Amino acid sequence: MTVNKPWLDQYPASVPKTINPDQYGSLVALFDECFNRFRQHPMSICMGVTHTYDDIDKASLAIAAWLQAQGLPKGSIVALMMPNVPQYLPTMIGILRAGYVCTPINPLYTGRELRHQLNDSGAQVIFVVDNFAQALEQVVDETSIERIVLSKMGDMMGLKGILVNTIIRQVKRLVPKYNLNDPKHEVTKFPEVLKQGRNLPFQAPKMGLEQIAVLQYTGGTTGLSKGTILTQRNITAAAMQSEAWFRPVTSEISEVYINMVMALPLYHIFAFMLSLLGMRSGHTFILVPNPRDIPGFIKTLSRQPFHIFPAVNTLFKGLLDNPNFKQLDFSSLRLSQAGGMAATEQTAALWLEVTGCPMIEGWGMTECVAVGTNNIITDRKFNGTIGMPVPSLDTIVIDDEGNPVGLNQAGEMCIKGPNVTSGYYNKDNINEFTKDGYFRTGDIVSMDEKGYVTLLDRKKDMVLVSGFNVYPNEIESVMMGCDGIIDCAVIGIPDERQGEAVKIYVVPADNNVTKGTIREFALVNLTGYKCPRHIEFVRELPKSNVGKILHRKLREKHVSDNS
Repeated sequence: MTVNKPWLDQYPASVPKTINPDQYGSLVALFDECFNRFRQHPMSICMGVTHTYDDIDKASLAIAAWLQAQGLPKGSIVALMMPNVPQYLPTMIGILRAGYVCTPINPLYTGRELRHQLNDSGAQVIFVVDNFAQALEQVVDETSIERIVLSKMGDMMGLKGILVNTIIRQVKRLVPKYNLNDPKHEVTKFPEVLKQGRNLPFQAPKMGLEQIAVLQYTGGTTGLSKGTILTQRNITAAAMQSEAWFRPVTSEISEVYINMVMALPLYHIFAFMLSLLGMRSGHTFILVPNPRDIPGFIKTLSRQPFHIFPAVNTLFKGLLDNPNFKQLDFSSLRLSQAGGMAATEQTAALWLEVTGCPMIEGWGMTECVAVGTNNIITDRKFNGTIGMPVPSLDTIVIDDEGNPVGLNQAGEMCIKGPNVTSGYYNKDNINEFTKDGYFRTGDIVSMDEKGYVTLLDRKKDMVLVSGFNVYPNEIESVMMGCDGIIDCAVIGIPDERQGEAVKIYVVPADNNVTKGTIREFALVNLTGYKCPRHIEFVRELPKSNVGKILHRKLREKHVSDNS
């Protein structure tokens, strides 16, 4: 299919129309280049503790050497279950340098969610922070995990780390009791991994851009999350596309060190991509382990200048709602990137008023390493679109029969480019792509004559809660296990704070089923953001002739009931 690309005429002069990831032989070659170029630059700051690119380089090599010494075959899957702490990036990089595949895991996962990802990926090793070890204890014997690397939050914070670990464990009591002492799997403490690894030989494996680098799990329409295959080419391309798109602003920042606020969790694809973009440009990451602690977050921001601020609309709004945020010094802020969920005009306007820096809205998904479309980075006016395709990303808008639609006509957005996945792990992917190889995003959009894309709807019934994908089928299949539920259906409803919230319609067996029992069951079996915030009991659910739940009818019912 020939693609008309009107967006290329809109690019700023310094943004190339294409990128070439093949200039690197592998993603690891990109890492090596970054470490060699920026060795003495600060790479991360967390709770006042700074690590240089050289520090992270050496730590990642030690982790890589230790992993190789475990005798894992090349291409083995290693899980990483941590918040934004200094050991996250060296562990991720170390896994890849050793020749293995990393599967990042949301630390807030319940045992059920964790078990599925570990079993589906076949991970044999997991790096986990002890705050979340209890969930691992619940399921580890039902997985293929053979080795556990146990870390504490302060493990790479030197003397300050001792204080941090004491406060987290004994004062705030954020480490639930756990017991992982079992002969079925070997447990090693993270500091011991670094100590051993520094004295072990490291053999750089032969790498290629076609190798799988990351299995990034995303919500599954069948009730189970799916592992998105991201190759070294996919990730390298996304880093280059982002760096190219941000160049009109980043090239104008005169400070030696550019600080990027990293409050988005690194296990999320948006933050992971930004870390690669930042490394390629030698940025410093201000790591925020718990962005929900808004007062603590604001205190962190007050300690140093910050130049790049990526976030989801929920986080931008949460900061603006705190009066102390307005007292910060925003004179260094040059770029505020909104993604993960729709940005609102009201939040964008207030952010510009308070900080003097416009919010730039973009669109991405796990399947394209969070890089898809973006508004021009120097624009100051919020236009309500998700921007235009970035360099080397071909985009078409098609109808249900696969035919291109006209300008400003609604259709499904489909994408093709070096950053786009080849499909899902252990799945039949034939229906995920068009006949000519474009990935079906499931998003309904329109494109204007300049190439700007407006997001209209989602073809899939996905709910977007604070930037996280939530699939109704997953919640429905889990909640059907709750005693007393005969049938249920889930939709997303508008929510001022989160963008959307989860609402569940329940057909109860009798009056013994209460909203309280439903909430308790959900909390045990679902990550917090997936739990229904709204519960409504109904006698029956609207269904098609073949028994399929009509989620559209439920959305119409909600609007009607609340109008």
